[in-house]
Amino acid sequence: MTKKNLFTLVLCLFCLGTTTHAQHIPTLEEAVYGGLIKTEGGSNVSWMKDGERYSKIEKNAEGAYEVTAYKAKDNSKEVLIPANMLLNPQTGKPISVRNFIFSEDNSKVLIYTNTRRVWRYDTRGDYWVLNLKNGKLQQLGKSLPEATLMFAKFSPDASRVAYVSRNNIYVESLVDGKINQLTQDGNNEIVNGTFDWVYEEEFNCRDGFRWSPDGQYIAYWQSDTQGTGWFDIINNVDSIYPKIQRFPYPKAGTANSAVKVGYVSADGGNTTWLALPGDARNHYIPRMEFIPGCNELFIQQMNRAQNTNKVWIAKIGENTPVNIFTDQDAAWLETNDNVRWLKGNKYFTWESERDGWRHLYRVSRDGKEIKPITQGAFDYIQEVGADMDKGFVYFIASPDNFTQRYLYQARLFGNGEVKRLSPVDQSGQHRYIMSPSGKWAVHTFSNSETPPCNRHGVFPCP
Repeated sequence: MTKKNLFTLVLCLFCLGTTTHAQHIPTLEEAVYGGLIKTEGGSNVSWMKDGERYSKIEKNAEGAYEVTAYKAKDNSKEVLIPANMLLNPQTGKPISVRNFIFSEDNSKVLIYTNTRRVWRYDTRGDYWVLNLKNGKLQQLGKSLPEATLMFAKFSPDASRVAYVSRNNIYVESLVDGKINQLTQDGNNEIVNGTFDWVYEEEFNCRDGFRWSPDGQYIAYWQSDTQGTGWFDIINNVDSIYPKIQRFPYPKAGTANSAVKVGYVSADGGNTTWLALPGDARNHYIPRMEFIPGCNELFIQQMNRAQNTNKVWIAKIGENTPVNIFTDQDAAWLETNDNVRWLKGNKYFTWESERDGWRHLYRVSRDGKEIKPITQGAFDYIQEVGADMDKGFVYFIASPDNFTQRYLYQARLFGNGEVKRLSPVDQSGQHRYIMSPSGKWAVHTFSNSETPPCNRHGVFPCP
């Protein structure tokens, strides 16, 4: 909305109000924030695994929650999970769905509800599993305190669910309901499967465990906050009387938590801790993921100054990782959150400013070969998606002005040449949510005179 249009709207509202004393003259805040002026914001689209549909949580005509899906081809709607399948078996009352996750085979749905805030986000709550084949709805962790479960996720074969509760990690069978407690030492100072304040604040870390691709192991972070200074705040929110809340919070130059990573059998047993070198209180381990299709961990370790990022690979069954690659910068580095493995895990993508601009690189598994995927006097901002069959990666960049963001493509095994896909007559910001198949996308465009506008269609949705 232009300033001229906004002024005209406010002037009209003022003139309308002068015609009768009975009418309330809206303030500018009421006009903009009270719903008189509405724009189409970014879409919360969750693409389904088939890449042809996206799902949503919506209310039906009776006001009850249901899970729906829309076909990208024609935007036709289907109800995946009707409201009558989301009733608490004990009370018969509807379950308020905060979020949901389908299992890999789409036979079950993990439902997140009754949430509680942990610092910035609602990461604690209750979880239910809905079996789509027989309609059975079962609550997880029923023996644990209400709304204490965090980061629940299906095993690859959907036979079990792992979650965190009160700083310990559990695995629950969906066949017989048996619960295995994998860690025993979690308390106010030892944190398993999630993170302390520093990792959430500095690295956006919350979910602190991963299933192995074969479903036999859980890899996780453990933070030992002993020796870290405590910070007191007054909690005026959770009750009518204020309470003092204490939590470990290292200030600059003081002792950090000692953080380590390891893996344990999903059936229980001893944890194998990985022998990463360096002082655990003066290094960070901000990222750890399993390499697709194999029981190997891809780990990023940063120094406290955050200007060196060492990449390690660790094999399940061993405890000594191998340093395959190191990225450095004179100032500071960011973590790599969009690593993509190529050609049967022989290469991986890596975002770096090693040439002075932020670009995407292709790195061999042993770290000896580093080739640019994108090149030029501009910053690569973020990946949108990739078409592995055609060998293209799609990304957002700002070549001329950082307030302008456009869609580009480059070959994963090319010479660094990039091609702009955003129309030249659409100056502004472009955002995309690409389907897993790479065929469809939601395109959001806006600029200083155009509110965010969404388009659904064949990628790149010009």
